[in-house]
Amino acid sequence: MSFVVAFCTIVITVSAQQKFARILSFDSGWRFTRDSITGAEQPDFNDSKWRSLDLPHDWSIEDIPQQKPGVTIGPFSKESPGDMATGHIIGGTGWYRKTFTLDKAYKGKSISIYFQGAYMETDVWVNGHHVGDHKYGYTSFYFDITKYCNPVSKPNVVAVRVVNYGKNSRWYSGSGIYRHVQLIATEPVHIAQWGVYITTPEVSGKSATVAVQTNVANETGKKAIVSVQTSLLDKFGKEVGRTTSSGIVEADSNVNILQDITVKTPKLWSLATPNLYSAKVTVSVAGKVKDVTASPFGIRKLSFSVDKGFLLNDKPVKLHGGCVHHDNGVLGSATIDRAEERKIELLKANGFNAIRCSHNPPSEKFLEICDRLGMLVIDESFDQWEKGKNPDDYHRFFDAWWKKDFSSMVLRDRNHPSIILWSVGNEIDERAEPSGTKIVKGFKEVLQKLDPSRLITEAVNDPWDHPGNKWDYTAPAFALLGVSGYNYQWWEYENDHKKYPQRIMMGTESVPKEAAQNWNLVEKHPYVIGDFVWTAIDYLGESGIGHTTCKEEKGNNLMPWPWFNAYCGDIDLIGDKKPQSYYRDAVWRRTKIAMAVHTPLADSCKEAVSYWGWPDEMLSWTWPGNEGKLMHINVYSRAAKVRLLLNGKMIAEKKPDSLFTAKFDLPYAPGELKAVAVAGNKEVGHFSLQTAGKAARIQLVPDRAKIKASRNDLCYVKVLVIDDKEQVVPNADIPIKFKITGKGELEGTGSANPSEMESFRQSKHHTFRGKCLVVLRPTGTAGNITLEASAPGLISAKTVISTE
Repeated sequence: MSFVVAFCTIVITVSAQQKFARILSFDSGWRFTRDSITGAEQPDFNDSKWRSLDLPHDWSIEDIPQQKPGVTIGPFSKESPGDMATGHIIGGTGWYRKTFTLDKAYKGKSISIYFQGAYMETDVWVNGHHVGDHKYGYTSFYFDITKYCNPVSKPNVVAVRVVNYGKNSRWYSGSGIYRHVQLIATEPVHIAQWGVYITTPEVSGKSATVAVQTNVANETGKKAIVSVQTSLLDKFGKEVGRTTSSGIVEADSNVNILQDITVKTPKLWSLATPNLYSAKVTVSVAGKVKDVTASPFGIRKLSFSVDKGFLLNDKPVKLHGGCVHHDNGVLGSATIDRAEERKIELLKANGFNAIRCSHNPPSEKFLEICDRLGMLVIDESFDQWEKGKNPDDYHRFFDAWWKKDFSSMVLRDRNHPSIILWSVGNEIDERAEPSGTKIVKGFKEVLQKLDPSRLITEAVNDPWDHPGNKWDYTAPAFALLGVSGYNYQWWEYENDHKKYPQRIMMGTESVPKEAAQNWNLVEKHPYVIGDFVWTAIDYLGESGIGHTTCKEEKGNNLMPWPWFNAYCGDIDLIGDKKPQSYYRDAVWRRTKIAMAVHTPLADSCKEAVSYWGWPDEMLSWTWPGNEGKLMHINVYSRAAKVRLLLNGKMIAEKKPDSLFTAKFDLPYAPGELKAVAVAGNKEVGHFSLQTAGKAARIQLVPDRAKIKASRNDLCYVKVLVIDDKEQVVPNADIPIKFKITGKGELEGTGSANPSEMESFRQSKHHTFRGKCLVVLRPTGTAGNITLEASAPGLISAKTVISTE
């Protein structure tokens, strides 16, 4: 593939000597403007003044012009229609245009354009012809553009308008074509989009049956006799099974070809060993190959029961779960591949084995990485059905579009071994009403056709939105579910088990400060299969839902300007553990002991912690100016006793309470604060905090020293303010300037501070508690990227990243 610049647009050509590629990346060479434009869909429109960019792209995270002092900061504006809910981010209308040329190798081929996601309302034109629209901002969609394309070797223009209108989301959605785009070329006889469906109905250590269903499309206008050969390949490319079937496909129709293949001594997909296979499907007509695809899958067995709980390959698994929104922090909603991968790496490193995609289908890459790294997934479809939660949200389109969008999710995602359940909704208003149960029956009918191999769930909340009703009001909603999702209702588990003994339960949402209550019941009862905290990682929007203040905000769980980060996550916006995550480590038995120190409060402050929040603790024993002042210390442990020592001297010994917490009060004095877990009289674990010195220099810590030169890779560089002993200075809030040279560019900067609004795209940022983050993106050419960081009074730092 070569790229030729012509008239300020990127033209894709494919060498005539090459066999045509079935899938072409369509991410590069777009031009963009963030305005409502008349006539931009026409091929002769002059877009020379538009900005050039690569996809995925989220315009909402980019700086907007400073119109009124104090009203606009970076990408944030007080004029945002979404206000606190969307993190004070502006949507609007965006236009994308791209010129492409296909050569003679593509003559006679069927051409489709495939969007993995665009937020929200999207219209697509090719050469001035409107080819289709899409309403839901989270599902993938495609259009056959064959009849709209010019003859081969003649340029084509695709134009895309994306509208993020009004108040349409309860969280940060982002704006624009924020996931990948591809061009798909096929022969008129081909495998339909998402047309390969793979299940493993029989699984043991000795043998497995792999069932492959291939949907073959015939667009020739006459009957075709097709041959379908399916080869199963292991991760090394070795064939472990093969079969061939034939069938008749009538003119302009589709047919499903069903095949069963036995695999001897299969390598099962599990959390510890996420083994993957690939099904290579070849479709031929009269001995000539017409189409070939390869679909990754895993051989694994799922089962759910009241008596045994959730079993993966006949082994019990408790779901250490976290709810995750789709954004990537300082990158907004742009789903650059490495950002999705890093997210899963962080979650696994912090003990999570399951993710609930809240409250929409994730990117394809997200699921691919869950498959590869071993992470279980609840794939969720909608946050509202017919009754909206915001005036401009998807409820406006639900009746006309739900079947198409739900089918899109299932068809696209059903081969992923990581997915264990389909979720049909979250906190739906009409969940227990006749209209709602009718909708769920519709979902189940679709699943029976597209994927009967999995159960459904739904996140059901207390009927606060239906005054006068008690918890039993929700029974009709649960009656239709394979697994019942409880949002913030752990105290109902045992009561409901008595009333509904066949109900399988899990906490689809819980709050950090109730982690022990939730997990105790998960461990106690097999019918409670897991717990999903709100949330596993911080996200943009729902501003300050996890806040801690000296004055409780009345009438709203969210926090006003300048809060923009939800701040309720176990992991913060730049990827570091927060105190609640250390507590969860003790609850989940991942560690013997952990400790956090509450920040000193003013005498006039009576701390108010939101329901989703956590006390304002830090893993710090650096409190200059507070010498002699009483400090409040929480030690988290399941040990029989814990001891607290300061500079080697025993302060006290206590037994943790039923929530695995021992509380200590201690006058502050610099040095080493140490907590020790004791079983019998034997030390079984310890945790220490050391007083840091004055800020001396900057340290840069890249997540990897070598990355790919691809635009889909990133390097995350942690920026630390450290003392002379290389300890992070936790009270250092310092502006840092950055300089990037070489084969890379700045993709984002940020900190964990939930309420300090700064640009995510400028080459400077304040640290928060001694840290901030820089994200580097390769330009696409191999070489080195050099990052330099400086601040007044500190020794500067430099790091070099190699791109290959």
